[in-house]
Amino acid sequence: MNESEYYAGQSKTDAKLAAQISLMFRAFWSSKARNKILANLLAIVVVILITVLGQLRLNAWNRPFYDAIAQKNLENFLIQLGVFCIIAAILLVLNVSQAWLTQAIKLQFRKGIVVDLLDEWLPRAHRLPEAGSIGANPDQRIHEDARHLAELCADLGIGLFQSTLLLGTFIGVLWKLSENFGLVWHHHRLPIPGYMVWCALLYAFAGSFLSWKVGKSLIPLNADRYAREAEFRFSLVYLNEHIERFNGDAIDQKPRLLDDLRNVLRVWWRIVNANARLTFVTAGYGWFTIIAPLLAAAPGYFGGNLTFGELMMVAGAFSQVQTSLRWFIDNFGVIADWRATLLRIADFRAALIGYPPFSSGFRAPAAAPSTFPRPVLDADGKEERLMRN
Repeated sequence: MNESEYYAGQSKTDAKLAAQISLMFRAFWSSKARNKILANLLAIVVVILITVLGQLRLNAWNRPFYDAIAQKNLENFLIQLGVFCIIAAILLVLNVSQAWLTQAIKLQFRKGIVVDLLDEWLPRAHRLPEAGSIGANPDQRIHEDARHLAELCADLGIGLFQSTLLLGTFIGVLWKLSENFGLVWHHHRLPIPGYMVWCALLYAFAGSFLSWKVGKSLIPLNADRYAREAEFRFSLVYLNEHIERFNGDAIDQKPRLLDDLRNVLRVWWRIVNANARLTFVTAGYGWFTIIAPLLAAAPGYFGGNLTFGELMMVAGAFSQVQTSLRWFIDNFGVIADWRATLLRIADFRAALIGYPPFSSGFRAPAAAPSTFPRPVLDADGKEERLMRN
């Protein structure tokens, strides 16, 4: 069994998620980069809080602006345009600040992960082959996987916090705005408290369920992709570093390299097809969201309970709630990628700390062989060896 086969089972990603998060959190808490990361996290929390207040004010602006349009009141229209420019300018500064802080957090996260893995790997590098396929391709995990995990953690964590805050804020606004909503049935009006909130929750739940159902296969597929890419990179790097040992026969290794490439492309095509199915759900959900708030609020508007400005304010609040609720839908593929990357980093670190560090009695292994190696497992499935052509 090689590294890609190790990650082929979805149960690996499901059964150990809590343990993997716990392992990486302990590593973060003991990291020297912890204080800088926490300081930037505090700063970005403040920026997001102010941004939410600005978006509340922008949503309230909808009512006087659209009422001025409905009433053909040019003076109020121009005043509200000025108010919009002020709000938009403040939100622009906040958005730029949030983007800068996000990038800073990504860099600090990456530094912390790489330094931690180096501290664990270097004293135990000679024991790593004993870890089996999980210890294969440490360069890929320390370089590419660490970068990817840092970026995904920052993007998903900040996005989840902002969406949760917006959801809690605008659900209250939407509930208040839909107090007078009701359905008419046989000339009788049936009041429904929080009507627009229930519509938004039902709509988001349906989209989230479909996204999970269609996109859950991406988790094991992404883990398999990283493993296949690492095996291909290992073959290329080894061939390049030991090219002189092949005595002009490097061309004979082309079938092996092409076989690795076919493995990479095969799993990539499966990911392409899975992403296409997921995009069908997410894109369709996004397009229908354009008219969903207006359709939901139409009974209140045509029943005479809402002005045009209030209708647009309700639609704006509905859209904010939907934006927050659809965070899971929009990021399902990213979450699957994050879980696959976390699996590789956490399992690699767990394999490292499971072995004692370098001791003075250790004898260095012999020079690298002149044949082209492949990482495989022995028959007992426990100890890795190198297979030679």
